[in-house]
Amino acid sequence: MINKEPINQTKLFRLNNSIEELIRLEQNNTLPNKILLSGQKGIGKSTLAYHFINYVLSKDEEFKYNYDNLEININNHSYKTVLNKSNPNLILVDVNNEKKLIDINQIRELISSLNKSSLNNKPRFVLIDNIEFLNINSVNALLKILEEPNFNVYFILINSDKKVIPTLKSRCINFRVSLSSEENFLVANNLLEGKLNEFISKNLINFYLTPGNIFNLVKFSQLNKYDLSNLNLNEFLKILISNNHYKKDNFIKYLIFDFVEFYFSKISYSISPKIHDSYSYFLKRISDTRKFNLDEESLFIEFEEKILNG
Repeated sequence: MINKEPINQTKLFRLNNSIEELIRLEQNNTLPNKILLSGQKGIGKSTLAYHFINYVLSKDEEFKYNYDNLEININNHSYKTVLNKSNPNLILVDVNNEKKLIDINQIRELISSLNKSSLNNKPRFVLIDNIEFLNINSVNALLKILEEPNFNVYFILINSDKKVIPTLKSRCINFRVSLSSEENFLVANNLLEGKLNEFISKNLINFYLTPGNIFNLVKFSQLNKYDLSNLNLNEFLKILISNNHYKKDNFIKYLIFDFVEFYFSKISYSISPKIHDSYSYFLKRISDTRKFNLDEESLFIEFEEKILNG
């Protein structure tokens, strides 16, 4: 499957209003220097950020950003240097693969980079993804540079509807990014080159799966050789839980949480008090597990034994 990570996604789908608002602010010289993009995981926030940054940085370059079609030209110099992580006007900060949090050393490296002289007169962007994974020391260090940012430096922070420390959130202008259920599926279908219905059965698609989640679900199924076009929700949940996929992949862990909720929403639990009670019970367990970062194994095993095999 074609790689569709935000950094190399050259087409922007269904987020016209969001990027047009950012571009309008930039053109009017009123762009905030601290922006928070918030919304569901996989909705397209990072892709939106990369497109806006390319629009700004490619203004005076050959093959500049195609505003009419909301598309990055793959021959553009800024796009190429962003891809190979050599662009002097973009600093990326995210959770390292081997760690669970954005640590203080990453913020120190960011501060050091910002204190160096710019190689050109273009704006410099700091793109921090998954800010909910900043630890307290990282946040405190980041707050210092957010309070008095260097001239011509713009921070874009990305949050996937997780709790953000109030002192950090209060320093940013919040831009809410959202898609309707119909738009979610249209974008997912575009990412999958019009083959969404070939990859996943309608029984597995729910109304709150974002385009990024759907795309990652298809990637997961192909990697593990699961035919999602012939699996229903019950069968797929059994596979995910029995094979312990949630222990190896955080995406799958949170997907199971969503699918458990979706499982009950597909059942008319008002008919059966037993089903209604089970729904309330597991909904609370999911909430507690997420809120207090509890071990999810017992929750998933109990759900499999009592509901899927019940």
